[in-house]
Amino acid sequence: MLQRKQYTIEVAGRPLTLEISPIAEQANAAVIVKYGETIALVTVVMSDRDSSANYMPLKVDYEEKFYAAGKILGSRFVRRETRPSEDAILAGRLVDRTIRPLFDSRMRRDLQVVVTILSYDEENDPEFVGLIGASTALGMSDVPWNGPVGGVRIAKIGGEIKINPMLSEVAKGVEFDAFVSGSRGKINMVELGGSDAKESDLVHAFTLAQKENDKLIEFQAKIIKELGKKKAEIALSEASEEIKAAVNGFLASRLEEAVYQPKKVDQKSKIAVLKDELMAHLKELSAEGGSPPSPGSGRAGASGGKILDLKAADFLFEEAIDELVHKNILEKEKRPDGRKPDQVRGLNGEVGLFERTHGSALFVRGNTQALAITTLAPPGAEQLIESMETNAKRRFLLHYNFPPYSVGETGSFRGPGRRDIGHGNLARKAVEPLVPKKDEFPYTIRVVSEILSSNGSSSMATVCSSVMSLMDAGVPIKKPAAGIAMGLMMEDEKNYKVLTDIQGPEDHHGDMDFKAAGTRDGVNAIQMDVKVDGVTVEILEKTLAQAKKARLEILDFMQGVIKEPKAQLSKYVPTIRQLKINPDKIGALIGPGGKVINGLIDHYELAGIDVDEDGGVFVSGNDLAKVEAAVKDIVSITREFKVGEIIEGNVIKILEFGAIVDLGGGKDGMIHVSELKNGYVKKVEDVVHLGDFVRAKIVRVEDDRIGLSMKQLQG
Repeated sequence: MLQRKQYTIEVAGRPLTLEISPIAEQANAAVIVKYGETIALVTVVMSDRDSSANYMPLKVDYEEKFYAAGKILGSRFVRRETRPSEDAILAGRLVDRTIRPLFDSRMRRDLQVVVTILSYDEENDPEFVGLIGASTALGMSDVPWNGPVGGVRIAKIGGEIKINPMLSEVAKGVEFDAFVSGSRGKINMVELGGSDAKESDLVHAFTLAQKENDKLIEFQAKIIKELGKKKAEIALSEASEEIKAAVNGFLASRLEEAVYQPKKVDQKSKIAVLKDELMAHLKELSAEGGSPPSPGSGRAGASGGKILDLKAADFLFEEAIDELVHKNILEKEKRPDGRKPDQVRGLNGEVGLFERTHGSALFVRGNTQALAITTLAPPGAEQLIESMETNAKRRFLLHYNFPPYSVGETGSFRGPGRRDIGHGNLARKAVEPLVPKKDEFPYTIRVVSEILSSNGSSSMATVCSSVMSLMDAGVPIKKPAAGIAMGLMMEDEKNYKVLTDIQGPEDHHGDMDFKAAGTRDGVNAIQMDVKVDGVTVEILEKTLAQAKKARLEILDFMQGVIKEPKAQLSKYVPTIRQLKINPDKIGALIGPGGKVINGLIDHYELAGIDVDEDGGVFVSGNDLAKVEAAVKDIVSITREFKVGEIIEGNVIKILEFGAIVDLGGGKDGMIHVSELKNGYVKKVEDVVHLGDFVRAKIVRVEDDRIGLSMKQLQG
C-alpha cells in the first residue's frame, strides 16, 4: 500500500479531501482531490531549462475520461478519448485564467498543469475539484507561484444563493450560475451564466464566494507549509540597464504620438513604424559600440558596451506602452482615442444584408465589426452533445469565428481554437435565455458570428449582432440583449479607473477584462479575467454599474435598427407543422424498420419528420401544401378510435360475413353482415358494394380490430 496523507475541509456541507501520496511521483507535484464521488488527479510539471519563447509558456490540460462517468463513448470505430470536448476546453480555460495571473510573466520555463478526472458522480462539480487540485499542487511544488487560490461554484436557486449546489439542483433552473475564484481577499476570475440576474444579487454572490475562497486558501496554505517543496530559483527574463536606458531614451519623445490615435489602423501603423525605428536605432548603437543615449536625446553616448538584445527590446517597448497608458488614464483620464472613461465608441449596424440567408445583421462598435448569420432548420438538426458530463441535445447553437484578416494578419484556417470556443460559449450563454421554447418555435437555431474587424470585445459585439440577426430572421425572442467589455487601470485598490468599451492598448495593457451581457432587466453572462493578482468586490460593483449604463445605451441603438422580431419568416425557411400524438402510437408512425415514416417523407418530398419521446411530431418541408397533407396522414395513422365514434370511409373489400371499410392511415374496420341494417341480410352486396362511401358507428375496439355498425345509425 502506498503511504497517503489526507486533509479534509467541509465545503457546502460536504467533505473536500486532498490526498498526497507517491502517485505520479515523477511530476514536480501531484494531488488527488475528492469531493463526493467526484475525484481528480492534478499534476504539475516544469521543464529544467528555459524555452526560446518570449512569453511565459504555461499550458493547462483538462482531461475528461469517459470511464469516470461509467461511459463508453466515441464513434463506432474509435472508442477512446480524442480531441477534448467543448466542456473540457472551457474547464481547462477556467483553471488557466485563475492561476495564470499569479505567475511572474518573466518566467520562460515550460510549465504544464494536467487535471485528469478519474471519477464523476454527476452531482459534484469537477471544475471545482480540478481548480483546488491545481492550486494545491502548484503551491506544494518547487514552481515559483504566488498562490494558493480558491474557487467555488455559486448559484441562485429558488430565491436562495448557494455555494457549490448539487448539479441536479442547477439542472432544474437557476437565476444565475457562476464560478468565482481568486487569491486571498480578491477575485481574479468569474464565469457566469444567468437570466436577468440583478446586479445587487451578483455583488452579494461575489462577496459570499470570496469569503468561501479565503477558507479554501487557508486550508491549502497549511498543507503547503507542511509538505511543500522549496521554490526553485529560476532566472527571469530581465533586460540589462543599458538596453533599458537605450529604449526609454529613444521612446521618451516619440511614444505618445504613436499610441494616441483615434483609429486602430493609424495607431497600429504608427506603433509598428516606431518599433522598427527603435530596432534600427539599437542595431546602429550596438554596431557603434556606444553607450545608451541619455533620456530624451535619442543619441548614443561616448562609451560603453554592445547592447543588441532585440527580445529584451521588444518586451521593453510593450512595457513602455503599458506605463504610458496607465499613467495618462490614472492621472488625466486620457484614453488613447480621446474618449471619456464611461464613453462607448460610435455604433453602427444594419440587418437583412443577404437575400438567401434566413437572418443577418452587422454590428459595428468603433473598429470592431461582427457579422451574424442565422439559420433555421427542423428539430432533427439539433446537435448531440456527448461528453463525460453531458448527454443531451442542443437546439440553439452559436458559433464564433475569428479569422486572421480581422486583425490585419495572415494565418491558417484549422477550426476553432480555445479562444474561439470560449468567446462563442460566452455569447451563447448571453443569448440562449432569450430563445423561445421548442413548443413555441419548433426550429433548431444556429447563429454564426464572423468577426470582420477586431479592436476590443468581439465577443460582446457577437452578442449584439446575434440578437439583431435573430430578430431579422423572425425568431420571437423574449427581449433583446447587448454586451460590453469593461477594463481597469489600477495603481492600487484606492487609485484606479474603470473603463467602458476597452480597445487596443487598453485591452492588451489593462489590468482587467470584464465582459458583461444582458437585457434591460438584468445580466445574462459575465466573463472576467485579470492581469493583476485580483480585484475587490467594490471594484466589481462599480464595474457592473458602469457596464449597465453602457448596455442600455447599446440596446437603445440596436432597437433603433430593428425594434422587434420580423412577423414573417424568410421564404427560404422550411415550413414546420407540429402536432401531438399518443406516445403509444409512435411505433405505428415509424413502422417496421422506419417504413411508414420514411414513406411519408419520400411521398411528400419532406425535409423530415421528427418525433419526440413525449409524442411531439414536427413535420417540415418547403411546400406548405405537402406538409399539411403529410400532417393529415399522420393524424390518420396515429388516430385513436373509440367506441361510439362515427366514422366515414370507402368499402375496400367484400367478405361473405361482412364488409371492410378503409378508415385512413392504413387502418380499416369491419361491418359484420348482421350490422349492415335492421332486419335480416342474406348477402352483403344487398346493402353495400365495393367502393361505396359509408358512415358507421364504432361498436368495438380490440387491439387493431375495429368493429363497425351501420345499423345503429338507422335508429
